[in-house]
Amino acid sequence: MTTLKQMMEAANAAVPRVSVDDARRLIEQGALVVDVRDAPEVGNTGKVAGSLNISRGMLEFRADPDSPFHDKHLAKDRTVIVYCASGGRSALAGKVLKDLGYEKVFNLGAFKDWAEAGGAVEQPIERGM
Repeated sequence: MTTLKQMMEAANAAVPRVSVDDARRLIEQGALVVDVRDAPEVGNTGKVAGSLNISRGMLEFRADPDSPFHDKHLAKDRTVIVYCASGGRSALAGKVLKDLGYEKVFNLGAFKDWAEAGGAVEQPIERGM
């Protein structure tokens, strides 16, 4: 039996954290940024500009090229940066991507850290009346 603590330790050991500055450099070099938060969270706060929102619950389906739900933006040889609200889901998501054969995966951690550091943010679309 594996505990959540053990899963988090394994994820954090497999997927290095990346600073906002390093993430910016990787993005300039073509890295894909994946927001693994649920859609309502993204709708309330916005997301890293240019990022792809794939909720943690759908990641395996979207990341596996053999899945009928595969997202063409995800390629195993492309650098991928994942983030969530606090860094926990993104660590687990990064580990899953590594397990699926993605070579260069980094954990940005918390969306708020990106936003507070002045990272570019796409604001949610205003909901009409």
